[in-house]
Amino acid sequence: MVDILLSPQAWLFALVIFLARMVYVALDMLRFMLTLRGKMGLAWIFGFIESIIYILLIGSVLTDITNPLNLIAYAAGFATGNALGAKIEKHLAVGFSRFSIISTNHSTEIANALRNAGYGATEIPAKGRESSFMMIDSHVRRKETKEVETLVLKIDPDAFITIEDVVPRQSGIWRP
Repeated sequence: MVDILLSPQAWLFALVIFLARMVYVALDMLRFMLTLRGKMGLAWIFGFIESIIYILLIGSVLTDITNPLNLIAYAAGFATGNALGAKIEKHLAVGFSRFSIISTNHSTEIANALRNAGYGATEIPAKGRESSFMMIDSHVRRKETKEVETLVLKIDPDAFITIEDVVPRQSGIWRP
């Protein structure tokens, strides 16, 4: 056992297992997110690559299950792949987000600022427990969510904002 842990080949093999598992899990997460957003072509390609990696990887790990380096590398690759996949997906920001914005005193100002910045904004009359107000509904590209949130909070730091991922089914009058 000590010989395995001191062998450079064992460490190199464990590193390969770690990297392959990390890539596999990151691709799996991206494939899943692309499928949810209707990007079936890319999802198919990622799924194909994943399958090849999985077959090679699981075969490599199972050939020497007594080597603790391989097991640790496999588990660490999974955990790292999750974090990496989430980071990549957030960076790519494929798709659209829906903003629901409640501002008791600045809703029209926020809606106008969104429109002036090139975003659509729909003002919807709403009534809460204690008051009536205008709720603003806006759909934007996920890559633009930070800019929209910053714009809204600059006007009203107390605005209540919810952001949801949406999948449009067809192009409409709003910016595709």
